[in-house]
Amino acid sequence: MNSISRKIYVFIRRKYRMMFKGILSKKDINLLKDTNFVIVSDNCWGGSAYQWLKREYNTPFIGLLIYGDCYIKLLSNFKYYMGKEIYFTKKSIYLNSEAKYPIGKIDDIEIHFLHYKDENTAKKKWKKRTSRMLEETNLNNYFFKMCSGSEANKEVFKQFHSLPFKNKISFSVQDYKNLNFKNHYHIKDKNKKDKSKIPNGVKLFKLTFLYLNLFQWIKNNSLNKVS
Repeated sequence: MNSISRKIYVFIRRKYRMMFKGILSKKDINLLKDTNFVIVSDNCWGGSAYQWLKREYNTPFIGLLIYGDCYIKLLSNFKYYMGKEIYFTKKSIYLNSEAKYPIGKIDDIEIHFLHYKDENTAKKKWKKRTSRMLEETNLNNYFFKMCSGSEANKEVFKQFHSLPFKNKISFSVQDYKNLNFKNHYHIKDKNKKDKSKIPNGVKLFKLTFLYLNLFQWIKNNSLNKVS
């Protein structure tokens, strides 16, 4: 499929999904109504999934960004970091100037609360949603997602896919086919402003259905590529 045909295909598929959002969302809600799950995501992709399902956030990974190396540290010692208190800082090792949003820290992990107005709100939401998340003690019901939008490189993807979690999925604009990652998707639809980058989390979620049936994966722990 050439680039023009691809654009037309994506446009039609997305318009269809927008027109029938209520019906499609209800179908997915019914599919997962008796399924316990937690989504852990490095950006806003996870929050969009919960919103599509009209589901209460039982994860603190909502409306934020975690850079690739910090994300791997967090996931590599997940129980430890999720049991620690979060505090806030004005400086980031990833930014050259002061952020206009709250930056949380758990030991050496930075959490960028992109869509929170102040530190108090971010801390309150983080603690409340972490408490909900920890009620689910079966890690087989956790679904971990990563993408190259968090400045994750090939080495970070290797580390992510070597983690011992059962349910992992990743997306990148780079083609890592030769690395044979299980449940990794090469995203053909790139960021409009910077073609070297993947779309932001919200846009990426809207494109996900072009590549896989996300909610069938959560329901049945199996993935089939759509395109």
